[in-house]
Amino acid sequence: MDDPTRWLDATALAELVDSGEATPLELVDAAIARIEALNPALNAVIHTRYEAARAEAARPLPAGTFRGVPFLVKDAVCHTAGDPYHLGTRFLRDAGHVAADDTELARRYRAAGLVIVGRTNTPEFATAATTEPLAHGATHNPWDLGRSPGGSSGGSGAAVAAGLVPMAHGNDMGGSIRVPSAYCGLFGLKPSRARSSLGPHYGEYWAGLTHEHVLTRSVRDSALALDATAGAAVGDPYTAPLPAGPFALEVGAPAGRLRIGVRTARPDTGADPHPEVALAVMTTAGLLEELGHDVEVDPLHELDGYDGLAGVGHLITAWLAFEIGRWEQRLGRTIDLDELEPQNAAMVERGRAMTASEYLAGLDALQAYARRVAAWTLRFDLLVLPTTATPAPPLGLWSPLAEGDDPVHDRLGAVVYTVPFDATGEPAASLPLHRTADGLPVGVQVVAPYGREDALLRVAAQLEQAAPWAHRHPA
Repeated sequence: MDDPTRWLDATALAELVDSGEATPLELVDAAIARIEALNPALNAVIHTRYEAARAEAARPLPAGTFRGVPFLVKDAVCHTAGDPYHLGTRFLRDAGHVAADDTELARRYRAAGLVIVGRTNTPEFATAATTEPLAHGATHNPWDLGRSPGGSSGGSGAAVAAGLVPMAHGNDMGGSIRVPSAYCGLFGLKPSRARSSLGPHYGEYWAGLTHEHVLTRSVRDSALALDATAGAAVGDPYTAPLPAGPFALEVGAPAGRLRIGVRTARPDTGADPHPEVALAVMTTAGLLEELGHDVEVDPLHELDGYDGLAGVGHLITAWLAFEIGRWEQRLGRTIDLDELEPQNAAMVERGRAMTASEYLAGLDALQAYARRVAAWTLRFDLLVLPTTATPAPPLGLWSPLAEGDDPVHDRLGAVVYTVPFDATGEPAASLPLHRTADGLPVGVQVVAPYGREDALLRVAAQLEQAAPWAHRHPA
């Protein structure tokens, strides 16, 4: 496409608006043209709000960081007033459900000057590491249309990677920002737990596993977006510690000499990941050493066993049963289990049969696991790990109707490295630092102690400068 704005990041687009070189309406129209041209092959955007976006862009916008920049919102957790909100489900799609209000996060996006042009595809209830919901069909990875973009923020990942918009909203309960970022060649930061608000409808979602942020092509966009959205809202049950200063100022700031631990083996089995994934991690370790850090390959036994997965499973099944009951109240009817995808229907059944004691036992197991994992911070300043065990799998392997598992691309391998840090609430990011021989992106995960996005952003910016990725675009 002959579009000079397609591959600019959100910061650069906002600078065009501020300088008068472009108007918000021109940027929105360009994004709409890209969606219309490219989305039929991707199925990343499932709801559009073109006329509303054009009207908003034509009016004076808030003088925020991203004034006039087109933006997409994932169709889960964060919703926008008057727009469809389906959570990847057929029953909400068939009901034509529309959100009555903005979430606090959506209000902050608007206050930053972002113009929301549509909503992106997500698996049903965001419970899968691929984006292939029966409600809206599969989203395709722009690097290889036969492969998955990951999940559950796969629609957002595909949209940003293909240049439809410079950044898009996502949320991460088990890896749902980092996995699509790894598969789609993006920078995807999961902030510290409660860095931003889930209000006004939730104090926490999935018992503290849910983290909201964006998928971007640059580190600076992620930092600026975090500045625009961070902080508690009225009534939030807890919040992350206040940062020492703006996150944007951490990009390019000296990182100092950090102790960095490196591991490639899977936490669940101890097996090696895909050779390209291991190569990506070890190459990054060497680069960090060249940048002056103390890098040590370490067993990191704190991650071993992955017994916290049982606790995660308890929480998700209980919350999914709760969510179905909540939607039944809102819709005024019973939702039959056959209206759900098979895996989610089974989880709802288990969740409904769960006792309060079993739920609390699962929560206790998860928290015990998180305390054990977080002990890595006693020895290191940062961790470097794979984001996923393999590059992006072919579409269909993990679809809602697929039976069994693939020996190479097993489902657990997508999240085995990411879930531990949803459990701890520690900030973690996937960086697009490697490509396979056939051109597929491979993400490398960097993890910091709780509340230390500053350290993570400084090192991420170092790596972005030392091994740039902005010039890489899918064909």
